Amino acid sequence: MAAPSVTSPVVQLFLAPLILALAVTGAASAARAADAPAPPAARHEAAPLLERSRSALRRDAEESRRLAEEALGRLADQPDPDLLVLAHIQLCEYHSERSREQALRHIQLAQPHLAALRRPALRAGVLACEGEIHEYAGDNAQAAALYVQAVTVAEAQRDDEFLAEALYRRGYLLGLQSEFAAGLVDLQRANALFERLGLTEQAMLPVNGIAIVYNRLGDYEQARQYFEATLRKQQAAGMLREQAITQHNLARVLENLQDWDAAQRGFEQVLALSRELRYPRGEAYALRGLASVRNARGAPAEALVLINRAASIQRDLPDERLRANLQVQRGIALRLLGRPNESLAPLNEAIEVFVRADSLAERAAAHSALAACYVDMGDWKSAHEQQVQFHAASDGLLRRQLDQRLATLRIQFDSAAKDKENALLTREMEAADRELAAGKRMARLQAVVIVLAVLLALLAGALAWRHRRDSRTMHELAHTDELTGMSNRRRALGRASEMLSAPDAQLALMIVDIDHFKTINDELGHLVGDDILRAIAEVLRSVVREPAALGRLGGEEFVILLPGSDAASARRLAERVVSEVRALDVSRWLPGRRVTVSIGLTLAGPQDTVSVLLRRADEAMYRAKHSGRDRVEATFEADPQTVPVGA
Repeated sequence: MAAPSVTSPVVQLFLAPLILALAVTGAASAARAADAPAPPAARHEAAPLLERSRSALRRDAEESRRLAEEALGRLADQPDPDLLVLAHIQLCEYHSERSREQALRHIQLAQPHLAALRRPALRAGVLACEGEIHEYAGDNAQAAALYVQAVTVAEAQRDDEFLAEALYRRGYLLGLQSEFAAGLVDLQRANALFERLGLTEQAMLPVNGIAIVYNRLGDYEQARQYFEATLRKQQAAGMLREQAITQHNLARVLENLQDWDAAQRGFEQVLALSRELRYPRGEAYALRGLASVRNARGAPAEALVLINRAASIQRDLPDERLRANLQVQRGIALRLLGRPNESLAPLNEAIEVFVRADSLAERAAAHSALAACYVDMGDWKSAHEQQVQFHAASDGLLRRQLDQRLATLRIQFDSAAKDKENALLTREMEAADRELAAGKRMARLQAVVIVLAVLLALLAGALAWRHRRDSRTMHELAHTDELTGMSNRRRALGRASEMLSAPDAQLALMIVDIDHFKTINDELGHLVGDDILRAIAEVLRSVVREPAALGRLGGEEFVILLPGSDAASARRLAERVVSEVRALDVSRWLPGRRVTVSIGLTLAGPQDTVSVLLRRADEAMYRAKHSGRDRVEATFEADPQTVPVGA
């Protein structure tokens, strides 16, 4: 199970070379696959039981466990080291989701047989399952170290099946830790190896892993397409357990897209399927998802019931990330029920798990929820501290997303260029051989080589051009507020600094704050709040014209910058904003009510900085609030009198 929405141009760009690299990597592994050690001969009566157990693991986990235990019983009278270790690996995989103690027991039982293996790469399977145990316990550092060992062992033995398994697990964990580029490389290699070996069912696992990476990159639509395609294949193959996992991942994408109806249907399907399969971990994840939907729809009491049901299941499972995600939803539900004091413990507990797991996205969400609790409690200092932590985690995640998207693009570009270069060298060698046998064909072959070189140069130039274009696009996205399309705080304050640095700068700055916005969010939900923010942003765009600048400072606050403006003209524009907002038709969201704003206005003095202007405008805005809202208050450097405007 795995955990900001339009398809990223950069992600679209590296899709094509990613698919090409999958095929090329698979072809490159063909020779290694031919030399790989042969699996144990299926003469032992336990061998077909283990083959059926492996296949059943993706359809009916309980049947898989029963077959593996039956195989162990057959092996008691006629021991075979390879089959014994394989049986313990499969039982370890079964128990890793259910009982840490049982899973570790099978790791210990496999250890004495490792020295006698005919297929030494089975050690990689043991290491990979041990890593999975640590991953579920939230110890991602130890899990990563074991996955690296598993990859090293499988590569040394040139065993592509176990190498693909180890690469899949390592790539999946790297994606969870926001190491997206390295994770994609491992996952694409795993997919190519499984496809080459004809293991089509296993090949769906790294494809899902790639979709999870896209989800964490913020490319939800791309992730959705991958999950839907994989789900159709799993349904056709009758892979019920894998269907539950993929359906859950798809529902998480829908949750990120805030498509609550579709997300609820998805989690309900996961719940029904998990109960049918007697799959407690899937049931607990489904209940967490349904609780998240209830919280989003303003039904925290129902969410709390679902969370308690999930927690009673999770207590018997070794999954720390599941426990932490349940605690986040518990904290949100308790706050919405007016019990913010009780929210603190579960949210802090969740943050500890996410910090240990280096999971920035979940950590940012938990800090945001904790800040909201402190706001409700009136503890502004603690709320500010949590907001700082939230911004640190969010900014860190954004930097990783941008850096990793570029790194992924660079990896794919370098890989494609290297493959093209190798292909060109191969053609040149073949041309030289043919020249020795038939010299008169040389001219034609040289022409082919030249054409290929020109095409390669054109392709490299085109990729470099698109790379620069998409880098500019990503820079623009990093300075734009996603909800309103305005400049975000960073860009708006940067513009203010530029305007102040101009010779004889004359600048008016206003802070526009929506009145009673928290009440709107609390009573009608954040979706209505988002609609109100977008509507007011449109009003501001219709009133404010170049060379003035607009931006969203965050929350319900906007900033207006008026270069070359005096007090009278700035006040007239502020009055117009107040009037236009007051006249805004919000009946579809707030029947019988209206939305108003309070504005703080100030003018720049010769020695003023952006921080000084923001402070004065903020003080004026708060006076507007205390004076009855729906008005303008102004504070000037030389004349600090307050000028009220509006009702």
